Amino acid sequence: MRLLIIGSMNGQIGAASKIAFDHGAKVSHAPDPSTALELARSGQSADLVMIDVELDIAAFIKSLKDERISVPVVAYGIGTDTETAVRAIKAGAKEYIPLPPDPELIAAVLEAVAEETHTLIFADPSTAEMLRLADRISGSNASILITGDSGTGKEILARYIHRHSKRADKQFVSLNCAAIPENLLESELFGHEKGAFTGATRRATGRFEQAKGGTLFLDEIGDMPPEAQTRLLRVLQEGEYTTVGGTTPIRADARIIAATHRDLPQLIRQALFREDLYFRLNVVPIRLPPLRERTDDIPELVRHFLSEAVREGLPYKIIDNAAMNRLKACPWPGNVRELENLIRRLAVLYAQETIGVDVIEAELADSSPVAVEADGLAHSVENHLKAYFSAHGDGLPSPGLYDRVVKEVERPLISLTLRATRGNQVRAADVLGLNRNTLRKKIRQLEIPVVRESK
Repeated sequence: MRLLIIGSMNGQIGAASKIAFDHGAKVSHAPDPSTALELARSGQSADLVMIDVELDIAAFIKSLKDERISVPVVAYGIGTDTETAVRAIKAGAKEYIPLPPDPELIAAVLEAVAEETHTLIFADPSTAEMLRLADRISGSNASILITGDSGTGKEILARYIHRHSKRADKQFVSLNCAAIPENLLESELFGHEKGAFTGATRRATGRFEQAKGGTLFLDEIGDMPPEAQTRLLRVLQEGEYTTVGGTTPIRADARIIAATHRDLPQLIRQALFREDLYFRLNVVPIRLPPLRERTDDIPELVRHFLSEAVREGLPYKIIDNAAMNRLKACPWPGNVRELENLIRRLAVLYAQETIGVDVIEAELADSSPVAVEADGLAHSVENHLKAYFSAHGDGLPSPGLYDRVVKEVERPLISLTLRATRGNQVRAADVLGLNRNTLRKKIRQLEIPVVRESK
Protein backbone atom coordinates (compact mmCIF):
# COMPACT_ATOMS: atom_id res chain seq x y z
CA MET A 1 0.00 0.00 0.00
CA ARG A 2 1.37 3.40 -1.05
CA LEU A 3 -0.09 6.52 0.54
CA LEU A 4 0.37 10.02 -0.90
CA ILE A 5 -0.42 12.96 1.39
CA ILE A 6 -1.14 16.31 -0.29
CA GLY A 7 -0.83 19.47 1.78
CA SER A 8 0.72 20.42 5.11
CA MET A 9 -1.72 18.46 7.29
CA ASN A 10 -1.45 21.32 9.79
CA GLY A 11 1.87 20.00 11.04
CA GLN A 12 0.53 16.48 11.54
CA ILE A 13 2.27 14.82 8.57
CA GLY A 14 4.82 13.07 10.77
CA ALA A 15 2.15 11.59 13.04
CA ALA A 16 -0.05 10.46 10.14
CA SER A 17 2.94 9.00 8.27
CA LYS A 18 4.00 6.98 11.31
CA ILE A 19 0.48 5.59 11.74
CA ALA A 20 0.35 4.58 8.09
CA PHE A 21 3.90 3.18 8.17
CA ASP A 22 3.06 1.07 11.23
CA HIS A 23 0.26 -0.49 9.19
CA GLY A 24 2.50 -1.43 6.28
CA ALA A 25 2.05 1.61 4.04
CA LYS A 26 4.78 3.49 2.20
CA VAL A 27 4.19 7.23 2.56
CA SER A 28 5.15 10.08 0.23
CA HIS A 29 4.27 13.77 0.35
CA ALA A 30 3.34 16.49 -2.14
CA PRO A 31 2.85 20.12 -1.05
CA ASP A 32 0.06 20.75 -3.58
CA PRO A 33 -2.13 18.99 -6.19
CA SER A 34 0.05 20.05 -9.15
CA THR A 35 3.11 18.40 -7.60
CA ALA A 36 1.04 15.30 -6.88
CA LEU A 37 -0.01 15.16 -10.54
CA GLU A 38 3.63 15.44 -11.63
CA LEU A 39 4.47 12.50 -9.39
CA ALA A 40 1.62 10.50 -10.91
CA ARG A 41 2.68 11.36 -14.47
CA SER A 42 6.19 10.14 -13.72
CA GLY A 43 4.86 6.79 -12.55
CA GLN A 44 5.22 7.59 -8.82
CA SER A 45 1.51 7.33 -8.11
CA ALA A 46 -0.17 5.82 -5.05
CA ASP A 47 -2.85 3.36 -3.97
CA LEU A 48 -4.50 6.04 -1.83
CA VAL A 49 -4.35 9.86 -1.76
CA MET A 50 -5.11 11.99 1.30
CA ILE A 51 -5.74 15.66 0.41
CA ASP A 52 -6.42 18.77 2.50
CA VAL A 53 -10.12 19.62 2.44
CA GLU A 54 -9.22 23.28 1.91
CA LEU A 55 -7.64 22.46 -1.46
CA ASP A 56 -9.71 22.16 -4.64
CA ILE A 57 -10.57 18.46 -4.37
CA ALA A 58 -13.02 18.47 -7.28
CA ALA A 59 -10.46 20.01 -9.65
CA PHE A 60 -7.79 17.53 -8.50
CA ILE A 61 -10.06 14.53 -9.05
CA LYS A 62 -11.06 15.90 -12.47
CA SER A 63 -7.37 16.21 -13.37
CA LEU A 64 -6.82 12.59 -12.33
CA LYS A 65 -9.69 11.50 -14.57
CA ASP A 66 -8.47 13.66 -17.47
CA GLU A 67 -5.06 12.02 -17.19
CA ARG A 68 -6.71 8.60 -16.78
CA ILE A 69 -5.13 8.00 -13.36
CA SER A 70 -7.32 5.82 -11.16
CA VAL A 71 -6.72 6.22 -7.41
CA PRO A 72 -9.13 6.67 -4.46
CA VAL A 73 -9.00 10.08 -2.75
CA VAL A 74 -9.67 10.74 0.94
CA ALA A 75 -9.97 14.24 2.40
CA TYR A 76 -8.63 15.44 5.75
CA GLY A 77 -9.06 18.63 7.74
CA ILE A 78 -9.53 20.27 11.12
CA GLY A 79 -12.92 19.79 12.67
CA THR A 80 -15.54 17.09 12.77
CA ASP A 81 -18.55 19.10 11.62
CA THR A 82 -20.86 17.34 9.20
CA GLU A 83 -20.82 20.25 6.73
CA THR A 84 -17.08 19.87 6.08
CA ALA A 85 -17.37 16.11 5.60
CA VAL A 86 -20.33 16.50 3.23
CA ARG A 87 -18.45 19.13 1.21
CA ALA A 88 -15.50 16.75 0.83
CA ILE A 89 -17.69 13.83 -0.22
CA LYS A 90 -19.59 15.97 -2.73
CA ALA A 91 -16.27 17.04 -4.23
CA GLY A 92 -15.50 13.39 -4.93
CA ALA A 93 -13.62 12.19 -1.84
CA LYS A 94 -14.44 8.70 -0.62
CA GLU A 95 -14.03 9.59 3.06
CA TYR A 96 -13.26 12.48 5.40
CA ILE A 97 -10.68 12.14 8.19
CA PRO A 98 -10.58 14.83 10.91
CA LEU A 99 -7.30 16.07 12.40
CA PRO A 100 -5.41 15.32 14.53
CA PRO A 101 -5.09 11.90 12.84
CA ASP A 102 -6.73 9.04 14.68
CA PRO A 103 -4.72 5.78 14.45
CA GLU A 104 -7.77 3.51 14.34
CA LEU A 105 -9.52 5.59 11.68
CA ILE A 106 -6.47 5.77 9.39
CA ALA A 107 -5.87 2.03 9.86
CA ALA A 108 -9.51 1.34 8.94
CA VAL A 109 -9.28 3.49 5.80
CA LEU A 110 -6.05 1.78 4.68
CA GLU A 111 -7.59 -1.64 5.34
CA ALA A 112 -10.78 -0.75 3.46
CA VAL A 113 -8.87 0.43 0.38
CA ALA A 114 -6.69 -2.68 0.41
CA GLU A 115 -9.68 -4.99 0.85
CA GLU A 116 -11.67 -3.23 -1.88
CA THR A 117 -9.18 -4.28 -4.54
CA HIS A 118 -7.32 -7.26 -3.06
CA THR A 119 -9.89 -9.56 -1.44
CA LEU A 120 -9.61 -13.15 -2.58
CA ILE A 121 -12.06 -15.43 -0.79
CA PHE A 122 -11.92 -19.19 -1.28
CA ALA A 123 -12.34 -22.60 0.35
CA ASP A 124 -12.78 -24.94 -2.63
CA PRO A 125 -9.89 -27.32 -3.45
CA SER A 126 -9.96 -26.34 -7.13
CA THR A 127 -9.47 -22.67 -6.21
CA ALA A 128 -6.67 -23.60 -3.81
CA GLU A 129 -4.94 -25.55 -6.58
CA MET A 130 -5.24 -22.59 -8.95
CA LEU A 131 -3.75 -20.30 -6.30
CA ARG A 132 -0.83 -22.65 -5.75
CA LEU A 133 -0.03 -22.21 -9.44
CA ALA A 134 -0.36 -18.44 -9.06
CA ASP A 135 2.07 -18.53 -6.12
CA ARG A 136 4.64 -20.50 -8.13
CA ILE A 137 4.66 -18.06 -11.05
CA SER A 138 4.22 -14.76 -9.20
CA GLY A 139 7.97 -14.35 -8.66
CA SER A 140 8.81 -14.41 -12.37
CA ASN A 141 8.34 -11.72 -15.02
CA ALA A 142 6.64 -14.11 -17.45
CA SER A 143 3.44 -12.89 -19.13
CA ILE A 144 0.26 -14.51 -17.82
CA LEU A 145 -3.06 -15.12 -19.56
CA ILE A 146 -6.02 -15.60 -17.22
CA THR A 147 -9.08 -17.16 -18.84
CA GLY A 148 -12.50 -17.67 -17.33
CA ASP A 149 -16.12 -16.67 -17.54
CA SER A 150 -17.23 -13.10 -16.86
CA GLY A 151 -17.62 -12.37 -13.17
CA THR A 152 -15.21 -15.03 -11.89
CA GLY A 153 -12.73 -12.51 -10.43
CA LYS A 154 -9.92 -12.36 -12.98
CA GLU A 155 -8.74 -8.91 -11.89
CA ILE A 156 -8.71 -9.96 -8.25
CA LEU A 157 -6.48 -12.90 -9.19
CA ALA A 158 -4.21 -10.57 -11.18
CA ARG A 159 -3.87 -8.29 -8.16
CA TYR A 160 -3.10 -11.33 -5.99
CA ILE A 161 -0.25 -12.29 -8.33
CA HIS A 162 1.05 -8.70 -8.31
CA ARG A 163 1.02 -8.56 -4.49
CA HIS A 164 3.08 -11.73 -4.33
CA SER A 165 5.56 -10.66 -7.02
CA LYS A 166 8.88 -8.84 -6.85
CA ARG A 167 7.03 -5.80 -8.24
CA ALA A 168 4.59 -5.55 -5.32
CA ASP A 169 5.96 -2.17 -4.21
CA LYS A 170 5.25 -0.68 -7.62
CA GLN A 171 2.00 0.23 -9.37
CA PHE A 172 -0.70 -2.21 -10.45
CA VAL A 173 -2.41 -0.58 -13.45
CA SER A 174 -5.59 -1.94 -14.99
CA LEU A 175 -7.13 -1.33 -18.42
CA ASN A 176 -10.37 -2.83 -19.71
CA CYS A 177 -9.79 -3.15 -23.46
CA ALA A 178 -13.54 -3.51 -24.12
CA ALA A 179 -14.43 -0.28 -22.34
CA ILE A 180 -12.27 2.08 -24.41
CA PRO A 181 -13.30 3.28 -27.89
CA GLU A 182 -11.05 1.84 -30.59
CA ASN A 183 -9.69 5.24 -31.64
CA LEU A 184 -8.56 6.00 -28.07
CA LEU A 185 -7.15 2.63 -27.01
CA GLU A 186 -3.61 3.22 -28.26
CA SER A 187 -3.51 6.56 -26.46
CA GLU A 188 -4.72 4.84 -23.28
CA LEU A 189 -1.96 2.24 -23.56
CA PHE A 190 0.98 4.35 -24.68
CA GLY A 191 -0.02 7.93 -23.85
CA HIS A 192 -0.02 10.87 -26.26
CA GLU A 193 1.76 14.15 -26.86
CA LYS A 194 0.10 17.53 -26.81
CA GLY A 195 -1.51 18.18 -30.20
CA ALA A 196 -1.27 14.53 -31.30
CA PHE A 197 -4.96 14.58 -32.22
CA THR A 198 -8.03 16.76 -31.83
CA GLY A 199 -8.67 17.30 -28.13
CA ALA A 200 -5.12 16.44 -27.02
CA THR A 201 -4.54 19.71 -25.17
CA ARG A 202 -1.81 18.30 -22.94
CA ARG A 203 0.59 15.40 -22.74
CA ALA A 204 -1.00 12.35 -21.14
CA THR A 205 0.77 9.33 -19.72
CA GLY A 206 -0.30 5.89 -20.93
CA ARG A 207 -0.88 2.78 -18.88
CA PHE A 208 2.54 1.39 -19.79
CA GLU A 209 4.21 4.47 -18.31
CA GLN A 210 2.00 4.42 -15.23
CA ALA A 211 2.86 0.74 -14.66
CA LYS A 212 6.62 1.29 -14.93
CA GLY A 213 8.32 -1.25 -12.67
CA GLY A 214 4.97 -2.78 -11.78
CA THR A 215 2.19 -4.79 -13.40
CA LEU A 216 -0.08 -3.90 -16.32
CA PHE A 217 -3.36 -5.82 -16.32
CA LEU A 218 -5.09 -5.91 -19.72
CA ASP A 219 -8.64 -7.09 -19.14
CA GLU A 220 -10.82 -8.34 -22.01
CA ILE A 221 -7.78 -8.65 -24.27
CA GLY A 222 -9.94 -10.53 -26.78
CA ASP A 223 -11.74 -7.25 -27.56
CA MET A 224 -8.57 -5.38 -28.46
CA PRO A 225 -8.77 -4.06 -32.07
CA PRO A 226 -6.21 -5.28 -34.64
CA GLU A 227 -4.17 -2.05 -34.77
CA ALA A 228 -3.66 -2.01 -31.01
CA GLN A 229 -2.80 -5.73 -31.09
CA THR A 230 0.00 -5.00 -33.55
CA ARG A 231 1.46 -2.21 -31.42
CA LEU A 232 1.20 -4.31 -28.25
CA LEU A 233 3.01 -7.18 -29.95
CA ARG A 234 5.79 -4.82 -31.01
CA VAL A 235 6.20 -3.64 -27.42
CA LEU A 236 6.40 -7.21 -26.15
CA GLN A 237 8.97 -8.08 -28.83
CA GLU A 238 11.16 -4.99 -28.67
CA GLY A 239 10.65 -3.87 -25.06
CA GLU A 240 9.95 -0.26 -25.99
CA TYR A 241 7.23 1.99 -27.40
CA THR A 242 6.51 5.56 -28.43
CA THR A 243 3.61 7.75 -27.38
CA VAL A 244 0.93 8.68 -29.92
CA GLY A 245 2.44 11.66 -31.74
CA GLY A 246 5.84 11.06 -30.17
CA THR A 247 9.16 10.00 -31.69
CA THR A 248 11.34 9.17 -28.70
CA PRO A 249 11.40 5.45 -27.77
CA ILE A 250 10.43 4.71 -24.15
CA ARG A 251 11.58 1.53 -22.44
CA ALA A 252 8.68 -0.69 -21.38
CA ASP A 253 9.12 -2.08 -17.87
CA ALA A 254 5.82 -3.66 -16.88
CA ARG A 255 4.88 -7.26 -16.26
CA ILE A 256 1.86 -8.09 -18.46
CA ILE A 257 -1.11 -10.01 -17.12
CA ALA A 258 -3.92 -10.33 -19.67
CA ALA A 259 -7.40 -11.76 -19.16
CA THR A 260 -10.38 -12.71 -21.28
CA HIS A 261 -13.64 -14.61 -21.11
CA ARG A 262 -13.50 -15.22 -24.86
CA ASP A 263 -12.10 -18.22 -26.77
CA LEU A 264 -8.88 -16.74 -28.18
CA PRO A 265 -7.98 -19.81 -30.31
CA GLN A 266 -11.40 -19.49 -31.94
CA LEU A 267 -10.81 -15.76 -32.52
CA ILE A 268 -7.47 -16.65 -34.11
CA ARG A 269 -9.21 -19.03 -36.50
CA GLN A 270 -11.61 -16.21 -37.38
CA ALA A 271 -8.64 -13.87 -38.02
CA LEU A 272 -9.85 -11.59 -35.19
CA PHE A 273 -6.85 -12.09 -32.91
CA ARG A 274 -3.15 -12.34 -33.75
CA GLU A 275 -1.69 -15.79 -33.15
CA ASP A 276 1.78 -14.38 -32.46
CA LEU A 277 0.37 -12.04 -29.81
CA TYR A 278 -1.52 -14.94 -28.25
CA PHE A 279 1.70 -16.93 -27.82
CA ARG A 280 3.47 -13.88 -26.36
CA LEU A 281 0.70 -13.43 -23.77
CA ASN A 282 0.03 -17.10 -23.05
CA VAL A 283 3.45 -17.89 -21.57
CA VAL A 284 1.75 -19.05 -18.37
CA PRO A 285 -1.97 -19.82 -18.75
CA ILE A 286 -4.29 -19.84 -15.72
CA ARG A 287 -7.91 -20.90 -15.97
CA LEU A 288 -10.18 -19.42 -13.32
CA PRO A 289 -13.02 -21.92 -12.83
CA PRO A 290 -16.63 -20.71 -12.91
CA LEU A 291 -18.45 -20.60 -9.58
CA ARG A 292 -20.48 -23.72 -10.39
CA GLU A 293 -17.21 -25.70 -10.43
CA ARG A 294 -16.05 -24.42 -7.04
CA THR A 295 -19.18 -24.59 -4.90
CA ASP A 296 -17.24 -24.81 -1.62
CA ASP A 297 -16.27 -21.17 -2.21
CA ILE A 298 -19.92 -20.09 -2.04
CA PRO A 299 -20.41 -20.13 1.78
CA GLU A 300 -17.18 -18.18 2.27
CA LEU A 301 -18.17 -15.64 -0.37
CA VAL A 302 -21.65 -15.26 1.11
CA ARG A 303 -20.24 -14.56 4.57
CA HIS A 304 -17.80 -12.06 3.08
CA PHE A 305 -20.51 -10.16 1.18
CA LEU A 306 -22.77 -10.11 4.25
CA SER A 307 -19.91 -8.70 6.34
CA GLU A 308 -19.34 -6.00 3.72
CA ALA A 309 -23.03 -5.06 3.93
CA VAL A 310 -22.77 -4.70 7.71
CA ARG A 311 -19.74 -2.41 7.36
CA GLU A 312 -21.86 -0.25 5.05
CA GLY A 313 -24.47 0.10 7.78
CA LEU A 314 -26.96 -2.54 6.60
CA PRO A 315 -28.58 -4.97 9.07
CA TYR A 316 -26.81 -8.20 9.99
CA LYS A 317 -28.09 -11.27 8.10
CA ILE A 318 -27.66 -15.04 8.42
CA ILE A 319 -28.23 -17.55 5.61
CA ASP A 320 -29.63 -20.79 7.06
CA ASN A 321 -28.35 -24.22 5.98
CA ALA A 322 -31.18 -25.03 3.55
CA ALA A 323 -30.80 -21.65 1.88
CA MET A 324 -27.03 -22.09 1.65
CA ASN A 325 -27.47 -25.51 0.04
CA ARG A 326 -29.82 -23.95 -2.50
CA LEU A 327 -27.21 -21.32 -3.30
CA LYS A 328 -24.61 -24.06 -3.80
CA ALA A 329 -26.95 -25.85 -6.22
CA CYS A 330 -27.48 -22.77 -8.40
CA PRO A 331 -25.54 -22.76 -11.73
CA TRP A 332 -24.57 -19.06 -11.34
CA PRO A 333 -24.14 -18.05 -14.99
CA GLY A 334 -22.99 -14.61 -13.77
CA ASN A 335 -20.52 -16.22 -11.35
CA VAL A 336 -19.22 -14.34 -8.29
CA ARG A 337 -20.62 -11.02 -9.53
CA GLU A 338 -24.12 -12.50 -9.73
CA LEU A 339 -23.82 -14.03 -6.24
CA GLU A 340 -22.64 -10.70 -4.83
CA ASN A 341 -25.59 -8.86 -6.37
CA LEU A 342 -28.02 -11.39 -4.89
CA ILE A 343 -26.53 -11.11 -1.39
CA ARG A 344 -26.67 -7.32 -1.56
CA ARG A 345 -30.36 -7.52 -2.51
CA LEU A 346 -31.01 -9.79 0.46
CA ALA A 347 -29.24 -7.37 2.81
CA VAL A 348 -31.19 -4.38 1.52
CA LEU A 349 -34.68 -5.75 0.86
CA TYR A 350 -35.39 -8.21 3.68
CA ALA A 351 -36.05 -7.22 7.29
CA GLN A 352 -35.63 -10.64 8.91
CA GLU A 353 -32.24 -11.55 10.33
CA THR A 354 -32.30 -15.16 9.10
CA ILE A 355 -32.76 -15.77 5.38
CA GLY A 356 -34.46 -19.07 4.57
CA VAL A 357 -34.68 -21.14 1.42
CA ASP A 358 -38.09 -19.66 0.55
CA VAL A 359 -36.54 -16.22 0.16
CA ILE A 360 -33.71 -17.62 -1.97
CA GLU A 361 -36.19 -19.46 -4.19
CA ALA A 362 -38.24 -16.29 -4.64
CA GLU A 363 -35.15 -14.24 -5.59
CA LEU A 364 -33.87 -16.87 -8.02
CA ALA A 365 -37.32 -17.27 -9.57
CA ASP A 366 -37.34 -13.58 -10.53
CA SER A 367 -34.69 -14.23 -13.19
CA SER A 368 -35.57 -17.80 -14.17
CA PRO A 369 -38.14 -16.97 -16.93
CA VAL A 370 -35.48 -15.17 -18.91
CA ALA A 371 -33.04 -18.05 -18.45
CA VAL A 372 -35.67 -20.56 -19.55
CA GLU A 373 -36.50 -18.43 -22.60
CA ALA A 374 -32.80 -18.25 -23.50
CA ASP A 375 -32.51 -22.04 -23.25
CA GLY A 376 -35.58 -22.37 -25.44
CA LEU A 377 -34.05 -20.08 -28.04
CA ALA A 378 -30.86 -22.18 -28.10
CA HIS A 379 -32.85 -25.42 -28.51
CA SER A 380 -34.95 -23.82 -31.23
CA VAL A 381 -31.84 -22.86 -33.22
CA GLU A 382 -30.34 -26.33 -32.77
CA ASN A 383 -33.51 -28.09 -33.93
CA HIS A 384 -33.87 -25.68 -36.84
CA LEU A 385 -30.33 -26.44 -38.02
CA LYS A 386 -30.81 -30.20 -37.68
CA ALA A 387 -33.92 -29.99 -39.83
CA TYR A 388 -32.12 -27.73 -42.32
CA PHE A 389 -29.27 -30.19 -42.81
CA SER A 390 -31.62 -33.20 -42.92
CA ALA A 391 -33.55 -31.56 -45.74
CA HIS A 392 -30.42 -31.55 -47.87
CA GLY A 393 -29.69 -35.25 -47.46
CA ASP A 394 -26.02 -35.97 -48.07
CA GLY A 395 -25.47 -32.57 -49.68
CA LEU A 396 -24.68 -29.26 -48.06
CA PRO A 397 -26.84 -26.13 -47.81
CA SER A 398 -26.09 -23.25 -50.14
CA PRO A 399 -23.25 -20.86 -49.15
CA GLY A 400 -23.88 -18.18 -46.55
CA LEU A 401 -25.49 -20.43 -43.93
CA TYR A 402 -23.65 -18.78 -41.03
CA ASP A 403 -24.85 -15.27 -41.90
CA ARG A 404 -28.43 -16.48 -42.41
CA VAL A 405 -28.60 -18.24 -39.06
CA VAL A 406 -26.92 -15.38 -37.21
CA LYS A 407 -29.37 -12.87 -38.67
CA GLU A 408 -32.26 -15.10 -37.64
CA VAL A 409 -31.18 -15.45 -34.01
CA GLU A 410 -29.27 -12.23 -33.34
CA ARG A 411 -32.20 -9.86 -32.84
CA PRO A 412 -34.18 -12.04 -30.37
CA LEU A 413 -30.97 -12.91 -28.49
CA ILE A 414 -29.99 -9.27 -27.98
CA SER A 415 -33.57 -8.30 -27.12
CA LEU A 416 -33.77 -11.11 -24.57
CA THR A 417 -30.49 -10.14 -22.97
CA LEU A 418 -31.51 -6.47 -22.71
CA ARG A 419 -34.70 -7.58 -20.98
CA ALA A 420 -32.70 -9.70 -18.54
CA THR A 421 -30.40 -6.76 -17.72
CA ARG A 422 -33.32 -4.31 -17.50
CA GLY A 423 -31.91 -2.27 -20.34
CA ASN A 424 -28.38 -2.01 -18.95
CA GLN A 425 -26.34 -2.12 -22.17
CA VAL A 426 -22.99 -2.36 -20.37
CA ARG A 427 -24.15 -5.48 -18.49
CA ALA A 428 -25.80 -6.89 -21.63
CA ALA A 429 -22.56 -6.54 -23.59
CA ASP A 430 -20.76 -8.37 -20.80
CA VAL A 431 -23.32 -11.21 -20.81
CA LEU A 432 -23.19 -11.55 -24.61
CA GLY A 433 -19.40 -11.31 -24.76
CA LEU A 434 -19.54 -8.36 -27.13
CA ASN A 435 -17.62 -5.12 -27.22
CA ARG A 436 -19.98 -2.46 -25.84
CA ASN A 437 -19.63 -0.28 -28.91
CA THR A 438 -20.44 -3.31 -31.08
CA LEU A 439 -23.61 -3.97 -29.07
CA ARG A 440 -24.79 -0.37 -29.45
CA LYS A 441 -24.15 -0.57 -33.21
CA LYS A 442 -26.18 -3.79 -33.48
CA ILE A 443 -29.05 -2.27 -31.49
CA ARG A 444 -29.24 0.55 -34.03
CA GLN A 445 -28.83 -1.71 -37.09
CA LEU A 446 -31.42 -4.25 -35.93
CA GLU A 447 -33.77 -1.47 -34.72
CA ILE A 448 -34.12 -3.08 -31.29
CA PRO A 449 -36.28 -1.03 -28.91
CA VAL A 450 -34.17 0.37 -26.05
CA VAL A 451 -35.51 -0.77 -22.68
CA ARG A 452 -34.88 1.81 -20.01
CA GLU A 453 -33.13 0.48 -16.93
CA SER A 454 -35.52 0.41 -13.99
CA LYS A 455 -34.66 2.61 -11.06
